[in-house]
Amino acid sequence: MPLKENCPPRQPEKKSKNGSNDAFELWLKRGLHQLFDDVANEPVPDELLRLIENDRERKK
Repeated sequence: MPLKENCPPRQPEKKSKNGSNDAFELWLKRGLHQLFDDVANEPVPDELLRLIENDRERKK
């Protein structure tokens, strides 16, 4: 069960009038992607998915 199905849709990026803020946002976004994309793209372990599903069933 991919987690992307449960995520809310991405909001369109807001354009600011402050160019330096845009530069910082771009730098931050690229840096975070560089650090975490590999980890975020790893499959979720079956054991963790089972625990999540069991918790959902228990809350119903």
